[in-house]
Amino acid sequence: MKRTASCLWARRGVRRAYSSTTTSPVAGTSAAAEAWDGRFRLHKPRGQHLLTNPRVLDAIARRASISPGDAVLEVGPGTGNLTARLLASHAARVAAVEIDPRMVEAVTARAAALGLADKLTVIAGDAVEVEFPEFDVCVANIPYGISSPLIAKLLFGRYRFRTATLLLQKEFARRLVAAPGDGEYNRLAANVRLVADVRLLMDVSKRDFVPMPRVDSSLVEIRPRGAAPGVDVREWLAFTRVCFGQKNKTLGAIFKQKRMLVELFSRSQRGERCDGGGVGGLGALDDDDSVGGEDDCGKDDDGSNDRAVGFSEDEVAAFKKRVAGALECADLASRRPSKLSNDELMRLLRLFNERGVRFQ
Repeated sequence: MKRTASCLWARRGVRRAYSSTTTSPVAGTSAAAEAWDGRFRLHKPRGQHLLTNPRVLDAIARRASISPGDAVLEVGPGTGNLTARLLASHAARVAAVEIDPRMVEAVTARAAALGLADKLTVIAGDAVEVEFPEFDVCVANIPYGISSPLIAKLLFGRYRFRTATLLLQKEFARRLVAAPGDGEYNRLAANVRLVADVRLLMDVSKRDFVPMPRVDSSLVEIRPRGAAPGVDVREWLAFTRVCFGQKNKTLGAIFKQKRMLVELFSRSQRGERCDGGGVGGLGALDDDDSVGGEDDCGKDDDGSNDRAVGFSEDEVAAFKKRVAGALECADLASRRPSKLSNDELMRLLRLFNERGVRFQ
């Protein structure tokens, strides 16, 4: 009985909030309005956790730094708790990408109830797959499972924007903002730092979500740099995939492995992409999905992959000397990838490329 009464109270609160039109990001978004009223089932395995703390929602909208006339992209609007604030901001328009048809209906109805439907466009589909419209600012409370591919899409796709304010799993956020030498530093951080500046804005408790997830979250800001990175991005992504696949080994140890050398030699000679994991592609940026990683090249074996088919032993030996020469010239053979700055890694990549060593 108590549960039924509480649910009815929450629904009345939501209806009252929907019925009030406002131009303020705070007004009309009371705690009752943000509480989940159980209109349909939320699926935790799909990452459906609604942020319901009004103060946190207000803080995210404020830290998104929306300027008058901005086009805002929101990924994963859910039922519209954050969307309502974005619509009431200085933004000229908001495009929300949502995969769940129930959420699409909910956020559309919410915008209409607030009298702001003319500012909202809802795109039904998978945020990793659909084409985004042009936008100046991205704001997202996204399922943790798509954090890496979404960031890759934003930063290494064709999109040009000023800032992205993303609510991420706390551990993932710490890895994203890590610096060389930090325990969390990895391929993800190195790749993102190539093209953008990242900073941690604030932490968000798991208790601010319904249903409550198992981990806390963190809000981060990503600002793409205006200047080009000065390196072929696909070559860089393939290079860091190799290096950070075994980031606790020295570069000398990584590039001495027979299978590694044979694989790089074949790739350099034929210009073929490795099929396993999409080397050079723009998918996941994590450091645990490597080609030439521990599972593939952690030790030499007697398998057929230790031979570069169609090439002589002398050719492979000469290639090995070119690889060693690049490491010697850079004076990085005894260093670990996780301790190196992007400038040091970029210098090594250039030395490799100058010697005909290619990674994609």
